[in-house]
Amino acid sequence: MAKFVIEGGNTLSGELTPQGAKNEALQIISAVLLTASEVIIENIPDIRDVNKLIEILGDLGVKIKDLRNKSKSFTAENIDLDYLDSDTFKSKAASLRGSIMLLGPLLARFGKGKMPKPGGDKIGRRRVDTHFQGFQEMGAKFSFEAEESFFTITASKLKGVDIHLEEASVTGTANIVMAAVLAEGRTTIYNAACEPYLQQLCRMLNSMGAKIEGIKSNYLIIEGVSELHGCTHRMLPDMIEIGSFIGLAAMTGSEITIKNVSWENLGVIPRTFEKLGIKLIKKGDDLVVPKQDSYVIESFIDGSIMTIADAPWPGLTPDLLSIILVVATQAKGSVLIHQKMFESRLFFVDKLIDMGAQVILCDPHRATVIGLDKMQPLRATNMASPDIRAGVALLIAALSANGTSTISNIDQIDRGYENIDKRLQAIGAKITRIEE
Repeated sequence: MAKFVIEGGNTLSGELTPQGAKNEALQIISAVLLTASEVIIENIPDIRDVNKLIEILGDLGVKIKDLRNKSKSFTAENIDLDYLDSDTFKSKAASLRGSIMLLGPLLARFGKGKMPKPGGDKIGRRRVDTHFQGFQEMGAKFSFEAEESFFTITASKLKGVDIHLEEASVTGTANIVMAAVLAEGRTTIYNAACEPYLQQLCRMLNSMGAKIEGIKSNYLIIEGVSELHGCTHRMLPDMIEIGSFIGLAAMTGSEITIKNVSWENLGVIPRTFEKLGIKLIKKGDDLVVPKQDSYVIESFIDGSIMTIADAPWPGLTPDLLSIILVVATQAKGSVLIHQKMFESRLFFVDKLIDMGAQVILCDPHRATVIGLDKMQPLRATNMASPDIRAGVALLIAALSANGTSTISNIDQIDRGYENIDKRLQAIGAKITRIEE
């Protein structure tokens, strides 16, 4: 296990380029199983979760070639379906929640898919019912081996059907879309997720020969085709990392330029940080966070306390609430953070309280933050990263704090952020990785 040692309280300066989007990568890379032709994917992030998925694909028989500039070639011509029954697959897939994205492509092209109960962040219950309900409505048969926590889904031929999702699950929608593109007839999905990463998946599939309409909306129409061909696809920059860098600049009082952010795909993220009083400047497709000694949280028009909550797109992604909560601790004013989608994601606030933050955890979903207006900097401390997003939020807190902090269990951070220590060192952060 490794840890970070951080000397906080230093001002940073320079440029940061966001990595390719983790949440897009897990969908896009799974989709290579839908064709025997070569698929080239560009801007792949070099992070633990994505690398694990690529390793599983290689074990399945996908031919993978490294290309230049974070690009890879995938050819899923000869797939070893027996591998799905191996102990190696069960172990690897169980440690990666994103492995569930393999089910739709496997079911669509080969008529069966198998998957252990997926792992991932310990942030509360994350249902997979949406995935299997969609498959079943298209004619698949589902079974679950409780002793081994192993799912099996089979279908001789998927058939198009009208599906109304109970929840606008991003991964659930993506899995059903990937199954439907090779189904017989027309599939409609109502209450579909429409995040930019889901839009990217649909565009990639269309470039492979799929027929998907309604992209950008919550109503998708998919005409099944008999086969797909190869394509070249470039992934978006990671909006969660962009938000993390905005928070880092604000907390450390630094001027940072974030390069090539794809403004049109950021949605409400810039406006949400502006509600905390953070100034943002658009320069072409770059985002500049100027140096600020203080930032003031807005109130609602009637003067009541600001509330920031997550919601399905086009609402605020829940992955940024940990960052926003940390940033609010050094703002002027108060804000209620409402995490609606996961019941354990706010439990890291006890570590912030140890650092001197004034946070009241109202319940598993809500926390009230009383900003210190940078009049009382956070104190250095020793802590552990509970999940990807909270881990980076604590890293930002440590970089702004007085003194030297340590963060253990940084494997969690490495799951979602590429070489974060080296990239932050390049703009002046004093952070050291220590292997234990």
